[in-house]
Parts: sequence; structure tokens; C-alpha cells
Amino acid sequence: QVQLVESGGGSVQAGDFLRLSCAASGRGFSSYTMAWFRQTPGKAREFVAGVSWSGGNTEFADSVKGRFTTDRDNTKKTVYLQMFSLIPEDTGVYYCAADQGGWPIYTDPEAYEYWGQGTQVTVSS
Repeated sequence: QVQLVESGGGSVQAGDFLRLSCAASGRGFSSYTMAWFRQTPGKAREFVAGVSWSGGNTEFADSVKGRFTTDRDNTKKTVYLQMFSLIPEDTGVYYCAADQGGWPIYTDPEAYEYWGQGTQVTVSS
């Protein structure tokens, strides 16, 4: 089992940069696929980005391709989401999630067994 804690959210202006971190505790992190989802009020949780257990493969939602990157440091049990050129549509609560399967990177939140508590990102124009 793994526990996840996100950090790094905040309020920024359009065009700014934010880096989210997700620190894991417990066993098995290095074998898990890790992903980022976001949610706004009244909407379903949507996939943003994911990284395979090794860090060698990543996936991104079309809405963030070319603006977001994600990577992980298995020695620190931490996964990161780098968000460049933020736009107001990126506003939401960002969640870190872990899938014990390791591969592939699923975009369906139902595939993920563990979740963090979320961190708010607000982008104003």
C-alpha cells in the first residue's frame, strides 16, 4: 500500500509556471504507474498526465501536450508535474494517483487504486 501527498499548488497568472510534487510513502512506489488527474466543480475527474513505473514512458491529455511534462524520482518516491504556459482552463484540483499495474498508463481514473488528497491550482487571466 502507498500513501500519496501532493504539494505545489497555488494561484498564478496565465502564462506562469507551476511544479506539482507528489510524495509517496509505503511500499511498491517504484513499480507503480503514476498519474495526474484534475477536477473542477460539477465535472468528472480528467486525466492530465501519466508516467510509467520506470519513467521511460509518458502520456498526456491533448489539452496539455506541449505545455506539461511529468517525471519521477523513484529514489525519492516522488512524481512531478511541470506545468508551463498555464491558462485559466488549467484551473482545478490536481490529484496524484497510483496504479499497481505499472503499465500501461491508463487514462481512466477507475484504474488507479491510490489517490492523494489533491492540491488546488488556480490560473487567472
